[in-house]
Amino acid sequence: MNNTREVEVVVIGAGQAGLAGAYHLRRAGFEPDRDFVVLDHSPGPGGAWQFRWPSLTFGKVHGMHALPGMELTGADPARPSAEVISDYFDRYEETFDLRVRRPVDVRAVREGSGGRLLVETSDGVWSTRALINATGTWDRPFWPRYPGQETFRGRQLHTARYPGPEGFAGQRVVVVGGGASGTQHLLEIAAYAAATTWVTRRPPVFREGPFDEDAGRAAVALVEERVRQGLPPRSVVSVTGLPLNDAIRQGIEDGVLDRQPMFDRVTPTGVDWKDGRHVDADVILWATGFRPAVDHLAPLRLREPGGGIRIEGTRAAADPRIHLVGYGPSASTIGANRAGRAAVRDIRRLLTLEPAAA
Repeated sequence: MNNTREVEVVVIGAGQAGLAGAYHLRRAGFEPDRDFVVLDHSPGPGGAWQFRWPSLTFGKVHGMHALPGMELTGADPARPSAEVISDYFDRYEETFDLRVRRPVDVRAVREGSGGRLLVETSDGVWSTRALINATGTWDRPFWPRYPGQETFRGRQLHTARYPGPEGFAGQRVVVVGGGASGTQHLLEIAAYAAATTWVTRRPPVFREGPFDEDAGRAAVALVEERVRQGLPPRSVVSVTGLPLNDAIRQGIEDGVLDRQPMFDRVTPTGVDWKDGRHVDADVILWATGFRPAVDHLAPLRLREPGGGIRIEGTRAAADPRIHLVGYGPSASTIGANRAGRAAVRDIRRLLTLEPAAA
């Protein structure tokens, strides 16, 4: 493989987690292009934020924590979050000279020779001694399967392709999912749609009061325990519940957030329950979350029998060269920052103890 390029560390992904990892690599003395490279398949800076719908303004974003070393200040709360955060990430990459390569698709990571890993991409092959995987979840929207789904004559789409509320004007919309995205979509769409119906597998849990540091630690610990056992990670939000803010209260009072149990079947004209109820629909919007985008790691056989990748801190238990940042307990903006720092600390130790093969 004459076109293989060698570095010490490859970072896959340039969202919050990937940029945090790259920042800490630079602080540790690693030079971009010489010692490490950041590969990102997105067309521009911003990670998954650049794909968010226009109606998600920066003022509606909850818990956006600044990247390490540079605060996000003076942002217009009425401006789309996709624009605000993409601009911020762009400035960040330039400020710290991270030299992100894009668009580059990572197709597979395989075992190489001399203890190295081979990262096969649309831009050639990289040989590396360690890997920071920061690919997030946006590229793997989860679509549940229900009987009759393929017969529906209306439109089906996932949160990942949500266009904003105007696209549902005059339509009957079924929103599936009890997370933050589902409730946000409902509150927006209700003003435009002819009718909305909200269905979830489990009754939603609304959280009263402030979400303090102790509650945050407890929530992260629950997610961390799953990945420690090699189970697929759940989102931090899934164990914290939904904040009962003024908008949610108003939605409940107005009947918009009137949760119905999950339907049993999709029909050509809508959805059915076993008790005989039927709701006509023009659109089914699946706000059903995402799964970790880690298929490119499949050749390394990191998955446990439980279906997840068991990690210790950020390190894959089955391979200390692999660090998953933004996975499981670090899948939040503040968690990604901390995980990036921890991953680089471990990588420095690994590369010091295991010098490159001659």
